[in-house]
Amino acid sequence: MAVEHPDLFVYGTLRFPEVLAALLGRVPPRAPARVRGWRAAALAGHVYPGLVPAPGVITAGLVLSGLTAAERRVLDEFEGPEYEPRPLELTDGGRTCSYVWRGSGVLAEDWDAAAFAKCELPAYVARLA
Repeated sequence: MAVEHPDLFVYGTLRFPEVLAALLGRVPPRAPARVRGWRAAALAGHVYPGLVPAPGVITAGLVLSGLTAAERRVLDEFEGPEYEPRPLELTDGGRTCSYVWRGSGVLAEDWDAAAFAKCELPAYVARLA
């Protein structure tokens, strides 16, 4: 169920070049970006986050550009049915798309990218390979 948009806002594991390279065989062009009204929430039992509504909150991430249709299909499959691709507006007024969490187990705390990088990233990438 891909949303047709050339850019993709990423806020979790897809921010890491190692993850993108393992999934796509390359690291697409990336630029810093932010979205308002969403947060990258920690999820019970998972090392990755989910983007969930959060009025007034600004979440930083990256926008991937230059993705091919085949690469979007890979990312759609990787994200799975608990994520829904949805168009979003960036804080700079630009439009993009992102994978929004629609599963359960959303925790009160935000996902910690630094802790993921330190404790989980190598094993996570190894599982993708």
